[in-house]
Amino acid sequence: MNDFFGELAKQLTGRWLSLLAIPGVLVLAAGWAGLQLGQEDALDTHRLADAMSSTTTELATWPAGTQALAVAGLLLGAVIVGLIVQALVVPIRALCLGPWPVPLRRFGRLLTARRRERWKELHGERAALEKVHPEPERTTDQQHRIDDVAGQTNKIAMSEPTRPTWMGDRVHALADIAAHRYGLDLDFCWPRLWLVLPDSTRAEINNVQGGLATALFTICWALPYLALGVLWWPAALIGVVIGLTGWVRARSAITTLTELAESTLDVHGRDLAIIFGVADPTSAGPLTPEEGKLITDIARKGR
Repeated sequence: MNDFFGELAKQLTGRWLSLLAIPGVLVLAAGWAGLQLGQEDALDTHRLADAMSSTTTELATWPAGTQALAVAGLLLGAVIVGLIVQALVVPIRALCLGPWPVPLRRFGRLLTARRRERWKELHGERAALEKVHPEPERTTDQQHRIDDVAGQTNKIAMSEPTRPTWMGDRVHALADIAAHRYGLDLDFCWPRLWLVLPDSTRAEINNVQGGLATALFTICWALPYLALGVLWWPAALIGVVIGLTGWVRARSAITTLTELAESTLDVHGRDLAIIFGVADPTSAGPLTPEEGKLITDIARKGR
């Protein structure tokens, strides 16, 4: 799915460059508050107010040129913090989507194995229930039980887990569905499909990708606050809130993005087959696995 997330990578590196200063200033402000209060007096608002008053009074005595340099230095520091945070997007994206980097790979395999074991348990339970209660004689309560087990299975992953995280498996499930249902290798076929999509569909996907970029960037902003927790524990709480907010939004964006991409395959897969000449121009309906395999062969070019 590298090509699928190509546009996301561009947004992560370019879209937020103009929005680094203000969040960076807030991080620097939290660091300054931590230096003033420390851990023991972390919530001493009177001490913080006195420190702010003393600092502003001192700054007022500086020459105008020095004040301008101080403001410029503050903005420069904020932008540097923002650039550092922006550089963290790549590892954070890897942690969210997988595969995990080498130092964490062993732990990632253990986590994946645990998720896979639970998924197989539930998948087997569902299969057993369906066998014991065949569909023609199945009661409403029995169907509800089967649906409940299926829901628990899908909460873990939409297909057999291969990634340490739910979000990574959600993306993998899309590639899995494309391969088994439509015979498409998305790494090669998605860029071709993208070229035949209507502008409205591409705009919708780009909007959701932008939401995912925002969520991942939000998670990254939690890290400097968590680091400042060493000096000032309220900063760590701020970091936890920011990180959880970004994580929830990222999960929501991944859900929407994969559902939208799967729907795109359902609706426009045949358009690609017609353009590649593997389907009759008058044909209709979803792409067949045989047609998808022919498209994959053309797109892969023997690679």
